[in-house]
Amino acid sequence: MVLGILTSIAACPAIIGTTEAVRQGQKQNSKQAHRSRKANLQVSCTDPSSRAKDVNGGWIVLRDGKLWATNTNPKAKYPAETWEKQQRMDHEHLLAGYFFAYPGNPWGKRGDGYVSTISDDPPQLNWIYVDKDTYEVKYGLKADAEPHLCGPWTVSPIDRRLTFDGWEGFTVVEEYEDEWALYYDVDDDGLEEKVPADVPIMEIELTRRELRMKKGDPIIAG
Repeated sequence: MVLGILTSIAACPAIIGTTEAVRQGQKQNSKQAHRSRKANLQVSCTDPSSRAKDVNGGWIVLRDGKLWATNTNPKAKYPAETWEKQQRMDHEHLLAGYFFAYPGNPWGKRGDGYVSTISDDPPQLNWIYVDKDTYEVKYGLKADAEPHLCGPWTVSPIDRRLTFDGWEGFTVVEEYEDEWALYYDVDDDGLEEKVPADVPIMEIELTRRELRMKKGDPIIAG
């Protein structure tokens, strides 16, 4: 009897260790499931300028090889004098992105690559990357992305805000009137050598908003 009790006591640490390993494995699986779900990116801008309303609460869209922050309904119609703007808006695609292992995994546990749909019909994916020369955030095929900064991408632990290379340096630059292109301030200097001083710039945060789950989608408990 005493031997049995001692054996049970000796086994407790192993049992606890196994239980903890299983729990950690479940958490990891849940984390990976969340990272592989498509999500839009919602924009938050607290810049004191009145221009913040152009993007705050809006969304990231893809257009002409670049990412843009907008509060404009892509289906809205514009007066004839803004025909060129209408043509640009007609080609926008709402980002639906998720994390994806980049070939060779150059960043280890620091993060992954990031991909997004670029069309719904037919469904197509592109890599999201930061142009190493201009610091614009762009999308393209692997051949387009590979010479540039492709990651690591991940999220903040609580609010799930998007991060790149371990921090948040997302910035928008007004490239057309009321149209803001997404940049990443790699040098953390306000894009001093990348954007002319008279061009409006604002810092933003990007929060992942998972797409609504549909009937039949897999449910993974965390």
